[in-house]
Amino acid sequence: MIHPHVYSANRLDRLPLSPFHWRLLWLIGAGIYLDNFDLTLGSSVSSALLKAGWSTLNLNALFGTLTFAGLTIGALVAGILGDRYGRRFSYQINLAIFGFASLIAALVPDMHWLSVTRFFMGLGLGAEIAISYGMLSEFIPPQYRGKLLALLCFFSGLAAFSSSFISLWVIPYVSWRWLFALAGVAAWVLWIMRKSLPESPRWLESQGRHAEAEAVLSRIESEIGKLVPLPDYSRAAPVVLPPASISILYSRDVIFRTMTGCLILITIGYSVYGLLNWLPTFFVTQGFDIVKSLTWITVMGAGAPVGCLIGALISDRVGRRPAIIASCLTTAALGMAYQHVTTPSALLSIGFCLVASIYVLGAVGQAAYVPELFATPYRLRGSAVCGTAGRLASAGCQFFVLWLFTVGGVTMVLYSVVALQLLLALTVWLSRIETTGKQLEKSESDHFNASPGAISSTLAGQTDQA
Repeated sequence: MIHPHVYSANRLDRLPLSPFHWRLLWLIGAGIYLDNFDLTLGSSVSSALLKAGWSTLNLNALFGTLTFAGLTIGALVAGILGDRYGRRFSYQINLAIFGFASLIAALVPDMHWLSVTRFFMGLGLGAEIAISYGMLSEFIPPQYRGKLLALLCFFSGLAAFSSSFISLWVIPYVSWRWLFALAGVAAWVLWIMRKSLPESPRWLESQGRHAEAEAVLSRIESEIGKLVPLPDYSRAAPVVLPPASISILYSRDVIFRTMTGCLILITIGYSVYGLLNWLPTFFVTQGFDIVKSLTWITVMGAGAPVGCLIGALISDRVGRRPAIIASCLTTAALGMAYQHVTTPSALLSIGFCLVASIYVLGAVGQAAYVPELFATPYRLRGSAVCGTAGRLASAGCQFFVLWLFTVGGVTMVLYSVVALQLLLALTVWLSRIETTGKQLEKSESDHFNASPGAISSTLAGQTDQA
C-alpha cells in the first residue's frame, strides 16, 4: 500500500542534475523556440508584405492585434486546463492547434485571412508560454532552478535571432509562406516527441493521485539512480493545500504577487512586441529597403540569446529581485541613449545591448520569478493570469505604438518603454519578494505568513471553479 504522502517535493528537490533534467529542458525548450520563432517571424512577414503592397500599416496593426488576442485567450485557457487536467494534457493540445494553424497560414489568399489564421496560431502559442516555465519549475531542484529556467528562455532568445536571420534569406528570395509551413511541420514533429513527457508529480500529489505520482517518481529515480547514488529525503509530511478557485489570486495574501507578476509580463510584452517587433516596419517606413531592414534587426536580435545567457549566469547568483531591477534600469538607460546616436554602428551596438537587457528581464523575471510566486494548486493559473495581462498589453499596444510613432517617431515609443521599465524596477524593489533558492512549497507558506493549518483554513471552502 502506498503511503498517502509520496513526498514529491522532497524527492524531486534532492535529485542531482542529470540527463533527465536536460532532456526535459530540451523538449520544453523546443516548444518555446517554435513559439518565439513564429512570433518574431510575424514582424518580418508583416513588414515584407507592407513593402510589397500586400498589406498596409492598419492591416499590420490588425495582424498584430489578432495575434495577441489569440495569445491572450490561449494563455488563460491553458492555465485553467493545466491546473485542472494536468500540465501534460494542456501542453499537447496547444501544440496541435499551433501546428495545424501554421500549415493553413501558408496557403491563405490575402492579409485579412492571414490575420484570422494568425488568431488561431496565437491560441496555441499563448498556451505554450503559460505552461512551459511552470511545468519545468516543478521538476528542477531549487539550487538549479533559476539557471535552467533562464536557459529555457535562451530558446526564446535564440528563436528571435534565428527567425530574423532565416527571414533575411527566405522572404526576399523565396516566399514568406515557406516559413509558416516549416513552423507547422516542426510543431507536429515535436508533438510526437513530447508524448514521452511525464506529468508533474507535484501536481498529481496535489490532486490526491498518489499512485500516479509514485509511479512517475519511481521512473525518474530509477533512471537517475543508475548513474549516481541518490541521497535520502525528508519524510516530513508536506503541507497539502486544498483546491482553490482562481479568485485566490486576488485574495489579500496573494494579490500583490499577482500584480507584480502581471507588471513583469506587461513590461516584457510591451518592450518586445511594442518596440522590437515594430522596428522592421519602422525602418521600412523611414526609407530602408526590406533587405537592409531585416539585416539591421538580425544584428540587433543577436542580443536576445546573449541576454538569456546573462540571465542564466546571474539568476541564482545575485538573486531574482536584484537581477530584475538591474535589467530594468539598464534597459531604461539604453533606451534614453538610443535616440541620441546617429551613426549606423552606434545604433546597432546600442540596439544590440537594448535587446540583450530586455531578454535578461525575460530570463529572470518571466522564466524563473513569475512561476515561483504561486503555490502548486494554482501555479499555472497564476502564471496564466500574468501571461494574459502581458498578452493583453501586447495586443492593445499595437495601434497605440503606431500612434506614438506617427506623433513622435521611434523616440516617443522609446520614452514609453523607459517609463514602464522604471515603474517595474520600483515595484519589484517595493515588493521585497525573493524566491531564489527556495523550495516551491516554501513559497506557499510565505504567501500567508501563517501556519499550515491557517493556510488550509484560508483556502478551505473554495471550490475549484476554474
